[in-house]
Amino acid sequence: MTAPAITVEGLSVRYPGAASPAVDRMDFTVGRGEVFGFLGPSGAGKSTAQKVLTRLIRRYRGDVSVLGRPLEEWGRDYFERVGVGFELPAGFGRLTARENLATFASLYRGPVEDVDALLAAVDLTEAADRRLSDLSKGMRMRLNLARALVDRPDVLFLDEPTSGQDPVRAALVRDVVRGAAERGCAVFLTTHDMTTADLLCDRVAFVVRGRIAAVDTPRDFKIRYGRPGLVAELRGGGVREVPVESLAEDAELLDLIGRGAVETLHTREASLADVFTEITRERL
Repeated sequence: MTAPAITVEGLSVRYPGAASPAVDRMDFTVGRGEVFGFLGPSGAGKSTAQKVLTRLIRRYRGDVSVLGRPLEEWGRDYFERVGVGFELPAGFGRLTARENLATFASLYRGPVEDVDALLAAVDLTEAADRRLSDLSKGMRMRLNLARALVDRPDVLFLDEPTSGQDPVRAALVRDVVRGAAERGCAVFLTTHDMTTADLLCDRVAFVVRGRIAAVDTPRDFKIRYGRPGLVAELRGGGVREVPVESLAEDAELLDLIGRGAVETLHTREASLADVFTEITRERL
């Protein structure tokens, strides 16, 4: 079995003067080629954990290893192996999109991606020669993703990568991230976008009050927290919900279907947003 790209054991962080730790004895792993979602309410400790992993916070307790090496033993070479895309885009306002990406690419000693190919991948070819200051938030976020991928990272840290995107470009962003994972990159994703988490993540961890409350696949979470059954929307308004165990005996539903009174009929399951609400409520 391939060793995990990220291993975290007993991670704790307490900010000076704080009454309680921001991160409290977290344990988790992220596999190579896995998209791992880190979900939870604001202030739950998600950003603090990510800051430890991106070396913005150096004082912590516990054991953290990345790519088989203890995090504290990495030097500047760490940033040759990882890519980081935070929610607030970083760049040089007076430079064009292409110049920004080329500038960041020049900072790496190892091989980098072709700048124009990356711009095309995130749908910025037509904006390549526009100044960063003239780009919309959505464009800047996609350029941010391209910048995070320019060094061909083995581990990719992303924070709200679909922020500011319309549905078409949000799907494009998810495809780009999934493509990186399929090439073997481990992706650590923090987001409040439950659609992106559901469609993109192989596993998700729900974080509440500095601790991981639960870890599972989106599908298994929805099955566990769902109420299996059917929902019938009736012509003229009205909804009829039918539990799975009652389907075979529900003569009234069969009669409604026979009379053409049912407009739509679909299965009922929990959404990841439902799971988020339920787990957060349980722990709070």
